[in-house]
Amino acid sequence: MSNSESGSNFPPRRVRFHEPVRNQLSLRITDLDGLIDEDHPVRTVWEFAKSVDLGPLYETIKAVPHAQGRTPIDPRLLFALWIWATLDAVGSARELARLCTESSPYRWLCGGVSVNYHSLSDFRVDHREFLESLLIECVAAMQHEGLVQMRELTLDGTKVRASAGASSFRRKATLEELVQRARQQVESLREELEDDPGKPTRRQKAARERAERERQERISRALEHVEEAAKPKKKSEKDTARASTTDPEARTMKMSDGGFRPAYNIQIVGDADTQMIVGAEVTNRGTDMGELEPQITRVSQTFDITVESVLADSGYAKKDDIESLIDKGIRPLVPPQKPKTSRRGHGDAHRTDSPQIARWRADMASEEGKTRYRRRCIAELINARLKNCGLGRMLVRGREKVQAVVLWFALAHNFRLALRLRATIAS
Repeated sequence: MSNSESGSNFPPRRVRFHEPVRNQLSLRITDLDGLIDEDHPVRTVWEFAKSVDLGPLYETIKAVPHAQGRTPIDPRLLFALWIWATLDAVGSARELARLCTESSPYRWLCGGVSVNYHSLSDFRVDHREFLESLLIECVAAMQHEGLVQMRELTLDGTKVRASAGASSFRRKATLEELVQRARQQVESLREELEDDPGKPTRRQKAARERAERERQERISRALEHVEEAAKPKKKSEKDTARASTTDPEARTMKMSDGGFRPAYNIQIVGDADTQMIVGAEVTNRGTDMGELEPQITRVSQTFDITVESVLADSGYAKKDDIESLIDKGIRPLVPPQKPKTSRRGHGDAHRTDSPQIARWRADMASEEGKTRYRRRCIAELINARLKNCGLGRMLVRGREKVQAVVLWFALAHNFRLALRLRATIAS
C-alpha cells in the first residue's frame, strides 16, 4: 500500500491505493515451454520443421565434436524461425533477431539458443536450390495424398519493389567512368594498406578497401546488365538503356499504381482448386507477355502431370504461347487483348488467325468460356495472401536472393493451406 496526496491529479484528502513501483527486484521462475499454450500455432511450425529432410543443410556444417571452432546454429531452428516469421509478416533479419529475445513464440522456438541477424540473413538467401527442391517435394507429397490434382492452373505476375533507388540507374558511359574511378580508388587504398604498419589504421583501411572493391564489382555487373538491357532495343534507344549500381539485375517497371520504380516481376503458378503455389519464378522483365507457355510447361514437366486448362489475364495472350498450349491439349482460358487501332472486337476472328487462334477466340467469346474465366480471381487471392505476409518490397539485392525470399513465402503459404486442407478432410 502507498499513501499519496501530492499533485493536482490526486484527491484533496488522504486516501490509500496501489501505486506501481518499477525499481523493485523480483524473481520469476518459469520454463520456456510454459510461455505458450499447448495449441499455439508455433508448435505446428516446429513439427513441420522436424518433418523436413534438412540433410543437405547439415552437410554444409564443418564443426565436429572434440575440435576447435565455433558451434553453428541448428539449421532446423533457423528454418522454423523463418517459416514462422514469414507467416507473421516479419521480413527483416534484424527485426527477427529482436523478436527472438522479446516475443514468447520466437523465444520458445529458440529454446535458449542465441541468434544474430547476420546468421538469420545469410541462411535466408544462401539455400535457394534447397528451397526449390523442398517446394517441389512438399507439393509432390500433397499430390500423392490426393490433396492437389493440378488439373487447372492459374498464372499471374506480381511486381515487387527492388532494394534500389531510381537515382542509382546510370547509362553505359557513366558506368564506365565509375568503374575506372572505383578501380583507381581500390588500388590507392591497397597501396596505403601495404605502407601503413599501424594495426587500427590498417584494419580501417582494409574495411574501406573491401567496401570499394565490392562497389567496383557492383558497378561492373551494372555495366554488363546495361548492355544486356540494350540488346532488344533499337539503335536509337540503346544509348538510353540504364542499370542500377545498387542492384544491377533490377529493372524499372510500371507498377500497379501507374508509377515507374525499380522492381522484379514474380510469376506465381497456382492450383485453381486448392490455391496451392506449385511454381514461383522471379524475372526482371516488365511484361508478362511470353511467360505463359514456359511457366506451364515447366510445372507440368516437374510434377509429370496432365494440365487440362490454364487461367491467366490478357497480359499473357501471346499467340505463339496460345498455339503451343492448344497443341499440347491444354485449354488456355486467357482473354485476347483488345485491339488498339481496329474497330473489331477483341473476340472477333481475324483473317490472319491460325485455326488454333480462331478456336481460342471463339472459346473465350462463349458464355461457358467467360464463366470459367471468372475463376481467375483465385490468382489474385494467392497474390493478396502473399502481400499480407509482407511480399511487397525486397530487402535483399540480386535475382538469386529475391528468388530465395519468394520461395520462403511460397513454402509458408503452402504450409498454412496444407493444414487447412488436412483439417477439412479429417472433419
